[in-house]
Order: sequence, then structure tokens, then C-alpha cells
Amino acid sequence: MHNNPIGIFDSGVGGITILNSIKEIMPNEDIIYFSDNLNSPYGQKSEEEIKNLSKKNSNWLLDRGCKIIVVACNTATTNSISFLRANLNVPFIGVEPAIKPAATNTKTGSVGVLATKGTLSSGLFNMTSNDYCSEINIIETVGEGLVDLIENGIIEGNKLEVLLHKFLKPMLNTNIDHLVLGCTHYPLIIESIRKIIPNNIKILDSGTAVAKQTKSILSQHDLLNNKKGSNSKFYCNSTNTTLKKILGTKYQIETI
Repeated sequence: MHNNPIGIFDSGVGGITILNSIKEIMPNEDIIYFSDNLNSPYGQKSEEEIKNLSKKNSNWLLDRGCKIIVVACNTATTNSISFLRANLNVPFIGVEPAIKPAATNTKTGSVGVLATKGTLSSGLFNMTSNDYCSEINIIETVGEGLVDLIENGIIEGNKLEVLLHKFLKPMLNTNIDHLVLGCTHYPLIIESIRKIIPNNIKILDSGTAVAKQTKSILSQHDLLNNKKGSNSKFYCNSTNTTLKKILGTKYQIETI
């Protein structure tokens, strides 16, 4: 199974930020990316709905021979990763907000977390917060509407910036020095975020950590690709317009 692909799924285009980190660290790995944009966003769905969608997506990737599956969605990870590991016989890598490094390195004692409702209300997120942030002021904000804009191809411009001002300004008033992006979609709008927050505030996402963990697990299972070169395939189950915009003309996208 060395040459089998890595499977990645997300509720839309956000997981492309995770895919890019994986390709940077493991350039010889083949990847199959599945965008479940028909059911996007996941952030407002129930835990049971998210579990069912995550299992369906995972089985689709397993049917295509994937040797490991990266759940490139914070909401899907926090609501279903334990369920997936218990029910499917393949290594799973999840995505969690980078709260630990933010809490460890904050100087002001105040950290902002911008995420979906599904992530912020999950048991896994709250357990992580309790473990690392008991003496830290955590300002949690639901980025309601951001995933919808991004999935519709809006990654810059006035409409997006108005919404970001609404979410970020209250955080700035609490003297945060770290901003945790708790959704894989949000790094796609990082330039718009940087227009609003001061340069001294560090923005954290999970891309590099997820890529390193994926490589570590593949190595432990002796599954690292032993060939040169790689191939990435992209699939979605609704319109592919935004995925094309993010990927450019380099890759073909198949709608299933």
C-alpha cells in the first residue's frame, strides 16, 4: 500500500489549505481530495448528521484505495473523529484549532478563536480548551457566514471585510496577541484578515501540524510513498466553480 493515495475530505474548499501543507512536506504522495460541497457548511449541522456525512465521505475514499484519511475540517474532526476511528479500519488524521501553541506562547494572556458553531460547541474543543487555557482569556467567536462566502468564491472584497470587522474588532478590544483560525476555510481569506488586525498579532492555523502528523503516522505504519513524483485528483458533489478558482487551471475536477 506504499503507493496508495492519501485521502482528504472537507465540506468544501477549505481542506485545500491542508492539502497544500501535506504536498509541501510529502511531495511524492498521491492524493485524492473530496469536497462534500453539496452538504456545506457543516458548522450548523447536528453531531449525528456530521458523523453520517464523515463516514460516507470516508467510505468513498476507502473505495478508491486510500491508505490514510485526513479529515480536513475542524467541525468534522471535533464531532466525528473518535466515531470514525472506532468504525473504520484505517488511520485517521484530524484537524483541531491550534489552541495549545496559542495558549503556551501568549504574552497578553488573551487569545482569539474564530471558528464555526459546530467546532466551538463540540466536546473535543471544550476539553482541549480546559486542558490548556484555564488561566488564559479565550475569546471564542462564531464566524457565521464566512464559509458560505468562501464556498461562493468570495475570498476578498467589501462584503467579506465587513463581516470580518464584525467578528474581529471585539477580539482586538480584549488585547489578543494570537488569533487561532479554527476552520480550514479561513486561511483562504488570511489576506483580508491581515488588513484588519495589527501586525503584532500572530495568526495560527493547523496546516503544518496536520501535515507533520500525517507523515509521522504513515512512517509508523511503513506506508510512505517510495516513488518519485505525485498525482492529485479532485472530486466534488456539487458545483466546482470555487474549487476551480482556488486550484487554478493546473488540475481537473470531477463532479460525482
